[in-house]
Amino acid sequence: MRHAILRSVEGLPHGERGPFWRRLARTAQLGLVGTILLIGGASTEAQTVAALPDAPALEEGVPARPVAAWTAFCARMPGECTVDTTQPAVITLTPRIRDLLSRVNRRVNARIKPITDLAHWGVVDRWDYPDDGFGDCEDYQLLKRRMLVERGLPRRALRMTVVIDEIGEGHAVLMVRTDRGDLILDNKTNAVLSGPRTGYTFIKREGQDGLAWVTLNGGASPVATANR
Repeated sequence: MRHAILRSVEGLPHGERGPFWRRLARTAQLGLVGTILLIGGASTEAQTVAALPDAPALEEGVPARPVAAWTAFCARMPGECTVDTTQPAVITLTPRIRDLLSRVNRRVNARIKPITDLAHWGVVDRWDYPDDGFGDCEDYQLLKRRMLVERGLPRRALRMTVVIDEIGEGHAVLMVRTDRGDLILDNKTNAVLSGPRTGYTFIKREGQDGLAWVTLNGGASPVATANR
């Protein structure tokens, strides 16, 4: 390419070569700046990825029975509960994915108004999508999962999870399984936290190989999730 440029210069009248060389030098300078910026951007991206905190994976135990309201939800919407084992069980955590999790978490938390299942549906515990703008903890998380799947994340890595919260009640969160550990989306906070940082006791979550759930950290199941 350089020789082709030089040959084209040789054909110019002598008086025009000076301006041409100045333009050529300016173009080369801009190209060098662009290359430096590109390299710098790649370096910044690598540093940002490296700065993402590791979130220890929660220890998986023996199979557990699903929450009864989850089983009823799956009977109504079987496609939402089917496990596709061809999908990855964990996702690669990148700054883009981390930002996506935060945006979806914040958006749903702001968009849905809390209401108990008894006031909403007339039953103590029902898992469903809050398409009317109202729901309790599990409804928030189901909507977050649906939105993340619509944005390309594998459902198999997005697991509905039951915990005991800070006041000793059952509560539902969404666990995102990543190569940097398990992250938690929660309607109680806009922060996406690792499991240990939530302060919750983890009881069980959806399995990744079938319809059975699995216990977490040796937890025992509460009777139902809370309506908060």
